[in-house]
Amino acid sequence: MRHAFRLLVLSVAGLFVGLIVLPAGAANAVAPAKDDRPVVRVGTEGTYPPFSFHDQNTNKLTGFDIEVIKAVAKKAGWRLQFVETTFDAIFTALEAKRIDVIANQVTLNPERKAKYGLGTTYTYSHGVIVVKTGTKGIKTLKDIKGKTAAESTTTSWADVARKAGAKIQAVEGFSQAAQLVQQGRADLLINDNIAALDYLNTTGSKKVEIAGNAGSAVSEQVLAFRKGDPRLAESNKALAELKADGTLKKISEKYFKADVSVPNNGKADLSGGRKARSDSQVVKDAAGPMLKKLLVATIPITIISFAIGLVLAVAAALGRISGDRIFSGIARVYISIIRGTPLLVQLFIVFYGLPEIGVKLSPWTSAILALSLNVGGYAAEVVRSAILSVPKGQFEAASTVGMGYWQTLRRIVFPQAARTAVPPLSNTLISLLKDTSLLAVVTVTELTRQAQFAAANSSAYLPLYALAAFYYWVVCFGLSSVQGRLETRLNRFVAS
Repeated sequence: MRHAFRLLVLSVAGLFVGLIVLPAGAANAVAPAKDDRPVVRVGTEGTYPPFSFHDQNTNKLTGFDIEVIKAVAKKAGWRLQFVETTFDAIFTALEAKRIDVIANQVTLNPERKAKYGLGTTYTYSHGVIVVKTGTKGIKTLKDIKGKTAAESTTTSWADVARKAGAKIQAVEGFSQAAQLVQQGRADLLINDNIAALDYLNTTGSKKVEIAGNAGSAVSEQVLAFRKGDPRLAESNKALAELKADGTLKKISEKYFKADVSVPNNGKADLSGGRKARSDSQVVKDAAGPMLKKLLVATIPITIISFAIGLVLAVAAALGRISGDRIFSGIARVYISIIRGTPLLVQLFIVFYGLPEIGVKLSPWTSAILALSLNVGGYAAEVVRSAILSVPKGQFEAASTVGMGYWQTLRRIVFPQAARTAVPPLSNTLISLLKDTSLLAVVTVTELTRQAQFAAANSSAYLPLYALAAFYYWVVCFGLSSVQGRLETRLNRFVAS
């Protein structure tokens, strides 16, 4: 029991070393030169062209909103740090103080005005109804009652569709909504006319069309801060200066050939901008960035999380089989909680929930912590069953020759148990690799999120996600090969 407790202490120490020291070291490795300007963290999707997207050639974050917030920062004296996440999580991130401002075409409405600090309007647009080409009977909001609208659930466009009586089919972004409409899995989508025009221009799609306007009201887009943030006033002052010196008009005309920073000043024209590309060109452009995210994010997070999780699993397994009721009870509760709750919920609790009680971890640290705890909970039962598969006579024999508890585990039990545990633990590792695809919700950009960036830019979902699947499969195949070799090596511990 004493040795089991010592192992638990070592596992907890290893967890904090992995989660605190490693990210700190990584941050030091990329620390920029000293800059006294205040850092402002900007929340944005990165998958909402032409406002926030990744350039198809350079993979850099760009777009109308990105250029506007950069111009604001230059006037206000800020140093920007962009944080990319899904729109449905972006306001949660603002409330949890993970970001300081949202630059992602936030539409001004009474509910948001009451809850957040909203800046002065920098974009005027109107909503449009997009349907599958040839659809009859859907032209106005009166026509969509009882129909299915594909919308990001937290957007103002989803509210418009709900109030008009439509059923909402939840999606993450415009291009996904357009795919559902195109495939006949949703009847329509409502969104910004500029986003719709950009989609039609970029994809060259003839399968969806703008059927009509979503009402006559003009929508206003603003930057969103937390209530009482002094940077709101700085932003408003900067936007006023940008309008006065013509900078905002220049950025607007670059993207839309019209000044959308003032109401009723011409129809946006996105022709001649980003052009449609073939699927082969899309895949060619995306292959490198996706591979990079696999190597610098997906695989490292998987390795670190599995290593820490395995230590936790061994500690929890020893706790389960120990005679100490307290230690055994703690292990049982830990395993029950982890196995009884979804990983996605665990990620939300660690990243968005813990800051409410004063525990604020970086995105990578949050991801590794949640994944490690998840692995520890599931792998604990694998380790426990493997240990119990070793005959009790082995413990007795080791005791007879004078071996202590830890020495018996290290020299007798673990080598034999490892052979039994390797196949199910390998499955846990492979599942962990694929579970990293959920990390976009904690603002970590990994392989799947990079594929989403490319898909939002092109709507080439099948080839891009097929490429992502191929990358995952290659890594999993390699892990399976290592598993086979490891099993062969461990067979030497079995008497023939």
